[in-house]
Amino acid sequence: MPKGEGKVVAQNKKARHDYHVEETFEAGIVLQGTEIKSIRAGRANLKDSFARVQNGELFLHNMHISTYEQGNRYNHDPLRTRKLLLHRKEINKLLGATKEQGYSIVPLKMYLKNGFAKLLIGLAKGKKHYDKRDDLKKKDAKREIERAFRDRQKV
Repeated sequence: MPKGEGKVVAQNKKARHDYHVEETFEAGIVLQGTEIKSIRAGRANLKDSFARVQNGELFLHNMHISTYEQGNRYNHDPLRTRKLLLHRKEINKLLGATKEQGYSIVPLKMYLKNGFAKLLIGLAKGKKHYDKRDDLKKKDAKREIERAFRDRQKV
């Protein structure tokens, strides 16, 4: 199964709007028992989350996984920092790229693949305000073309 495939649990749609994603990586996540149960129930949120390399390891910050309803005192902290699992070569590549000006590591989507929770992260460079406007103009133009084509097909 190629990367990015599987049952999508959470998606960060704002990331593609705010960043130019240059390269993507599939990472595993170190989770606790109640966290994976909440993820399977679809209770994860990637908004405002980011990844950072610390001490040669990749960590995910600000990802919200809601507490599990049936989890009693063993429940997890919803905003805890989670470790991401990547190959050493990939971590070194991300570390070198993020030292450059303007690059960051952004989570794009979380999905379940073969029973495991995976995270698609992207090496991204921030967009300028005019880039965002251009993207919106292109999207509107494409929508108008499709609408005109659909109207022509009805007649």
